[in-house]
Amino acid sequence: MTFQTFKHRVLAIAIFMTASVSIFAQEATMQSLIGQSLSKIQPSEPETFLNCIAEMKRIDAMFPDRSEPKYQVALQSLNYSVMNPQSKQTENVMAEAEQIISKMEQAGNADPSDLCTLRGFFYMVRIVQNPAQNGQRYYMDVMENFEKALKINPDNQLAKDLQDKFFEGMRQATE
Repeated sequence: MTFQTFKHRVLAIAIFMTASVSIFAQEATMQSLIGQSLSKIQPSEPETFLNCIAEMKRIDAMFPDRSEPKYQVALQSLNYSVMNPQSKQTENVMAEAEQIISKMEQAGNADPSDLCTLRGFFYMVRIVQNPAQNGQRYYMDVMENFEKALKINPDNQLAKDLQDKFFEGMRQATE
């Protein structure tokens, strides 16, 4: 009887270790793929953002339960859009980013501070696209989302940086 218990324990430990290694390997693979894709971005070449977005979508298809690829699709879409506000692709990229942010909010498995940061960035891009029309319309949305992101996580560097850029842009616009 003791031998049977021992066998079951050894089997349970083996299964646990195999599952742990498998999960770790998937995490490392996903992070590696994301890193490789991000390393290809060249800010002076807008198409590199579009290529990265396409690669992130493929990574998301490989890891549908993970929020990191979705976050990167939205973030790189917004980065592309803020740098190319009048491009033909920008409206499609923005619509896609908004859908992804909404899906992430509904799924509830993403960092709330990151979601607020993405939402604030989304509205900030809208202002950059048309400051005269969208400035007053989205100003408070940008402010509230960045403040909420930093209240949730004061160490959210992206939220800090974007908020600083927003304040800088607003100062320049009012001078």
